[in-house]
Amino acid sequence: MSASTGGGGRGGRGGGGGGAAAAQSQSTGSSSQSRSRHSARIIAQTNVDARLDAEFEECGAEAFDYSRSVQDRVSTGGPEQQQREGVMAYLQHIQRGRLIQPFGCLLALDDKTLRVLAFSANAADMLTALPPAAVPSLDLNLRHDTQPDSNSPVLAFGCDARSLFTAPGAAALQKAALSPAGTDVSLLNPILVHCRSSGRPFYAILHRTTRCLIVDLEPVKPADLPMTAAAAGALQSYKLAAKAIARLQSLPGGGLQRLCDAVVEEVFELTGYDRVMTYRFHDDDHGEVFSEVTKPGLDPYLGLHYPATDIPQAARFLFMKNRVRMICDCRAKPVAILQDDALGFEVSFCGSTLRAPHSCHLQYMENMNSIASLVMAVVINETSSSDDSDEAPGPGDQSQKKTKKLWGLLVCHNESPRFVPFPLRYACEFLAQVFAIHVNKELELERQIREKNILRTQTLLCDMLLRKTGPISIVSGNPSIMDLVKCDGAALLYQNKVWRLGLAPTETQIRHIAQWLTENHMDSTGLCTDSLLEAGYPGAAALGDMVCGMAAAQINSRDVLFWFRSHTAAEIRWGGAKHDSSQQDDGRKMHPRSSFRAFLEVVKMRSLPWNDYEMDAVHSLQLILRGTISSDLGKASTAGAGTAELESKIDELRLESMVELQAVTNEMVRLIETASVPILAVDDSGLVNGWNKKIAELTGLTVDEAIGKHMLSLVEEDSLPTVKRMLYLALQGKEEKNVQFQLKTHGQRREDGPVILIVNACSSRDINENVVGVCFVAQDMTGHKMVMDRFTRIEGDYKTIIQNPNPLIPPIFGADEFGWCSEWNPAMARLSGWPRDEVLDKMLLGEVFGGQLARCRMKNQDSFVSLSIIINNAMTGQEKEKVPFGFYTRNGKFAECLLSVSKKVDGEGRVTGVFCFLHVTSHELQHVMQVQQLTEQTALKRLKALAYIRQETRNPLSGMIYCRRMIQNAGLNAEQKKLIDMGSRCQHQLSRILDDLDLDSIMDSCLELEMVEFELRDVITIAVSQVLLASQEKGVRVVYDDLNEEFMSEGLYGDGLRLQQIIADFLAVSIKFSPSGGLVELTSTMLKQSVGQTLRLVKLEITIKHTHTPTGSGMAEELVSQMFGSGDEASEEGLGLLVCRKLLKLMNGDVRYLREASKSAFILSLELATAPPAPPKIYKPQPIRPFS
Repeated sequence: MSASTGGGGRGGRGGGGGGAAAAQSQSTGSSSQSRSRHSARIIAQTNVDARLDAEFEECGAEAFDYSRSVQDRVSTGGPEQQQREGVMAYLQHIQRGRLIQPFGCLLALDDKTLRVLAFSANAADMLTALPPAAVPSLDLNLRHDTQPDSNSPVLAFGCDARSLFTAPGAAALQKAALSPAGTDVSLLNPILVHCRSSGRPFYAILHRTTRCLIVDLEPVKPADLPMTAAAAGALQSYKLAAKAIARLQSLPGGGLQRLCDAVVEEVFELTGYDRVMTYRFHDDDHGEVFSEVTKPGLDPYLGLHYPATDIPQAARFLFMKNRVRMICDCRAKPVAILQDDALGFEVSFCGSTLRAPHSCHLQYMENMNSIASLVMAVVINETSSSDDSDEAPGPGDQSQKKTKKLWGLLVCHNESPRFVPFPLRYACEFLAQVFAIHVNKELELERQIREKNILRTQTLLCDMLLRKTGPISIVSGNPSIMDLVKCDGAALLYQNKVWRLGLAPTETQIRHIAQWLTENHMDSTGLCTDSLLEAGYPGAAALGDMVCGMAAAQINSRDVLFWFRSHTAAEIRWGGAKHDSSQQDDGRKMHPRSSFRAFLEVVKMRSLPWNDYEMDAVHSLQLILRGTISSDLGKASTAGAGTAELESKIDELRLESMVELQAVTNEMVRLIETASVPILAVDDSGLVNGWNKKIAELTGLTVDEAIGKHMLSLVEEDSLPTVKRMLYLALQGKEEKNVQFQLKTHGQRREDGPVILIVNACSSRDINENVVGVCFVAQDMTGHKMVMDRFTRIEGDYKTIIQNPNPLIPPIFGADEFGWCSEWNPAMARLSGWPRDEVLDKMLLGEVFGGQLARCRMKNQDSFVSLSIIINNAMTGQEKEKVPFGFYTRNGKFAECLLSVSKKVDGEGRVTGVFCFLHVTSHELQHVMQVQQLTEQTALKRLKALAYIRQETRNPLSGMIYCRRMIQNAGLNAEQKKLIDMGSRCQHQLSRILDDLDLDSIMDSCLELEMVEFELRDVITIAVSQVLLASQEKGVRVVYDDLNEEFMSEGLYGDGLRLQQIIADFLAVSIKFSPSGGLVELTSTMLKQSVGQTLRLVKLEITIKHTHTPTGSGMAEELVSQMFGSGDEASEEGLGLLVCRKLLKLMNGDVRYLREASKSAFILSLELATAPPAPPKIYKPQPIRPFS
């Protein structure tokens, strides 16, 4: 068995497998009992791991029978003392390994003097050998301070490690060693060092252990050599994973499988391994290949499950400590570590990145033809209770550690040796952390959906219990008790009768199980087990694998509820290749498919375990049933006895509630008056009836002066549309959040300019839930915006802002391009409690902001990863504004802020770091800022979608135009040519609409119209053609026969296509609001007027009448309001009518809408110029033929 694994332990892939420890009966209980059971299972599993490891070492790789050993060891034990000794020996064997992989070398140094305490046997050759004279060395590309030294140093116990490296590398090692106690030196990884003798570059990867500094040294290829030592830092590694992280963040929620598929695809592309898999550990510690991607030709392992013994508990513990593990070549001979005999203690190398895998794991990899592997741990929060606390933990608090859980592994395998440089491994580790955050979110979403479904089922079952049929209804009705928790069968034993559902035991067997529960578990109220056989039920063998697990809840001494589950294998999702029976695998060898068979044997008589939330649901139903049955027994004797007393009690409670409500109201008024954020309120007419001290201070307008004024008179003119809309919606009960507008200032504040607020609206309601006013809770952003504007305008020296102690300057900090903290202004020092000199030149991510050892401790690992993503994205130009952010200050208080991050560039435009601005906000506004971000993102997506539609519509249009031109040359008759011409004009109209990029130009009457000659009959005929299909489907006749022939043939100058669009839109709306069988009639009048000697104007009035039912009123009033621009947010139809009205305005016209008893009408008026008189034509309108 191997605790160091490329895929984990014996399994080597990341699966784990069906509980190694014997299944135990479990009484329903609290989460603390669940944790106790989990701890007991880990202890039992570790015993099994230890025995398997001892057997492998004793038998050797050839004689070890894997399948038999797994089956035997999970069900047998030994004397307790022997087990304890075996476990201790096993853990020593795992943690005290003295071998490393040969691709690098290792040094163990005294953490104070940097004297060498231990080194790998290959260290001398790699670090002190001179380069061959005939071979060009890397020193040609090195600076003078990294040139090799002809005086080759000697590696020996007690020598100073700094003598082995050139000055920069030695200084970096010394800085790490002398860092304060408790500092996590791994934050400095990797450190680029060069050998003093050869100039050969290495990445030094550091970690601390007891009294030692362990240094893993990995050679750096010339092609991978960074320009500077600082460029090898963690922040640079994040850039390698930027694309993968962006994809994970863009995925919609609600799809764990989709998330896992995406991450394996990204890791596959990022690392180049032959196979990448996601392994998920189940609640009983067995594992499953949950998603997979491979190069062509490899057998898939997707869907395979593995016993828990495949990933030993010791290996899982190491994965929690070292999140990334690489094996370059499982066939390479490991290198021994030499330790000074005079050393009084044994050094632990289990945290080394070079640590060699154990023989058991090497054998497994060899059998599955996997030569190299890379594994990333996926660690999630098992519970969020400690994460939600705003109090800093005490010195001895370990709650965060207790909440971490190894959810699974991201595992890469290769059929040939493969080395991944440390920066890329670090990027993979960061990607795994981001992936873990999204897994957390998906699991939380699953939990919420699950709880919602359980609550719904419980509610329905409770309702059924209140009926006359009593408990029988929950087994005979829909839903039934089988819908409460996942099961294959259920039963109810009630009043000595049995009701069975699904795959349940026979009535006789159920009675026997109930008797066994009474005799053996008389002190418990229920029992759950995943194996009745191992729980000791004597009739389990007779039940077979159809009934393995059971949850039972006793209602009373005679009545019991049962839920049953079949064996685990029935739930297995097979996703790999079908097994070929002609290919006889050696079941004794350790291989993925032999692991799968071993897993099936282990769980042959065991079901899936019962989860805590399922047992909570069972227990809740149990209590409801007890109460229902008890109330039924005593209902007759108590009916009506306490009615008067009940009414009296209700009156007392009502009076108490009124008093309490009055007290709460008074307290709320006091809080609003003294609040540190600006608050104002208006009544349903928009008149101010609330104005607290803070807003009076900001605006210079006193309370007495503000009360009674209309709110719109107090806002800046630019903000009027925003405030009108916000006020209108709030009075309708629609509360907008995170709206920015500006208030006017008065008196001495007038010269300061407007006050900039971010506001949430809260509708005030009376006792009947009617809206009687609006309260606006705001956050003052004036100072923040002034600083940001000034900062973004500044080009040279920014120290006047950064180091300015003015309290109006917000907290600001920054980092250089390599992630070192480079700025920390006085406001940030006041907020955090950490002075500038204690944070400068520290790693911003890790040393300044990070976990328990950081200066500014963040709430949890997820928050730290999110900050890392934001900082890294800003380095690449993706700046963020007003992101929720928080950390614990030096005195233990939690500071909640909004974070804005901007890149810092030099004169040549090169990114040289980031600046971070904090805005300390009130708690109630943080959620608002998130809503604003989501709204902006949604709007941007819609704009992109619109741009895509516009672009993609042009090609089909071009094809239609081409087809029309080809048809025109095909010898058409006059009627056919007329139809083709109509289609052409419709295409031109569509093209013009697609060119309307800026609706604002139409709304502001700034659109330039196209002045061409046209005839009114063409415009009307084509406009009618656009609505004929809709009219025919509804049975509405469109009539325009009464149009004057002179009007129809009159030559006009103007934008005929726009007029065509206007008439078609109003006709479409008229048809929509006409009843079936109705009539739409189009008439027109024309008045000619001369202007001067050469110009003649035509005042045209077009009336579109439509009928409606006697009880109807035509077009909806809301749509009319939208057409005139005074309604709520415009619908698609309302926006179309508003645009048409604006186009009419451009033609010196307008539209009216008149209602009568049984018909309504649009009256369109506009002005056009006349064309020179043309030869007279006789034209009689012909009805348009319906489209076939």
